Amino acid sequence: MKRKIVVSLILISLGYLVFTLPSCKDPEHDKTTKAGKYTCPMHPQIVNNGPGSCAICKMDLVPLNSSGGKNELSLSDSQIQMANVQTVKISSSSFSTSKVLNGRLVVNPERSALVSSRYSGRVEKLYIREIGGKIKKGQALFQVYSEELQTLQQDYLLQLKQVAAFPDEKIYGSMREAAKNKLRLFGLSDAQIRSLDQGAKASPLLTVFSNAAGTVTELNITEGQYITEGSQVLKLENFDQLWLEMDVYPSEISGLTIGMKVKALINGISENEQTLQIDFISPQLDPSTQILKVRAPIQNFGNLQAGMQATVFLPVSEISDAMSLPLDAVVRDEKGAHVWIKTAKNTFSPRMVKTGEESSDQIIILSGLEDVKEVVISGAYLLSSEFIFKKGIDPAAGHEIADH
Repeated sequence: MKRKIVVSLILISLGYLVFTLPSCKDPEHDKTTKAGKYTCPMHPQIVNNGPGSCAICKMDLVPLNSSGGKNELSLSDSQIQMANVQTVKISSSSFSTSKVLNGRLVVNPERSALVSSRYSGRVEKLYIREIGGKIKKGQALFQVYSEELQTLQQDYLLQLKQVAAFPDEKIYGSMREAAKNKLRLFGLSDAQIRSLDQGAKASPLLTVFSNAAGTVTELNITEGQYITEGSQVLKLENFDQLWLEMDVYPSEISGLTIGMKVKALINGISENEQTLQIDFISPQLDPSTQILKVRAPIQNFGNLQAGMQATVFLPVSEISDAMSLPLDAVVRDEKGAHVWIKTAKNTFSPRMVKTGEESSDQIIILSGLEDVKEVVISGAYLLSSEFIFKKGIDPAAGHEIADH
């Protein structure tokens, strides 16, 4: 509330400059001066019968003016334009409130791929030499020398010869299929096995191809290095889809469900919010931070990176038929809350209102605007400052204070 009051005082000062500069040349403005009555623009309760200084802030007193009706403010077209006074017709619409959560983008491990060696051997040639390179599915990764692999190939070629020599013996056909399956288990593709069939020559060298697409994030081998069966060669990450991981405190857990939609704003990337759907809620709090991890998948169109921070808006409540206004349309101080309504062309009047829930940019009006058709949504604070300057009273003075 103190912050609102400080902002109001600053805007009142700005309003004084905005409205008084054009009004100096406005003959209509001069006609409204009440001779002998002077007041302080910052402290309207100070009223003197002549010029002087404010007893509170020592600011020079200005003539006490009136414009429009007792509780109305009339402005010229130029004043409205300079103050950027904008209005909107009153209507009801859906309104939702949300809580702001901290979030971050993390790698989706479900879209990661590990390439491991299926046999022992020596890396003869490495086709991928640095981290960060993009790999296509089926692309050559490295070539390995393995005597064990050569032995398996020789066994397979032997079974082929036996099948050719004894075509009617089913046992040789079964042994050939068993030898072929061993080659597949060691990573040979059907195309490589067919090439072995045609060449009929075993080789200790084998080129290993990638079985997935992605970006190399780990590379654990070098040319000439010996590798063992099961050792991890490299790791691929697919960044086409990431996870948005959110921090939820115990007081915010109620109402969380799988499938709930949230809006997220990736900091520093775009001003447009993305609508995401929660697909995982951690079953337990982190004992050290007392925070619950909640996540939602997010599509990456090329400008997102793991580690980026995000602001997430978690829906709390929704009202299907509510009268809401932008936050800047409501002027709030210690006397209550009021808005400015349009009563005629270039004529405005303050109206006390009772406010309800508010979101990051909207606030519900519970009462006070039942018979109003048009309300000011931009320039409300400047209208208040001009009203104080011309009338010498606060817009909320003499009105019933709304409980908000």
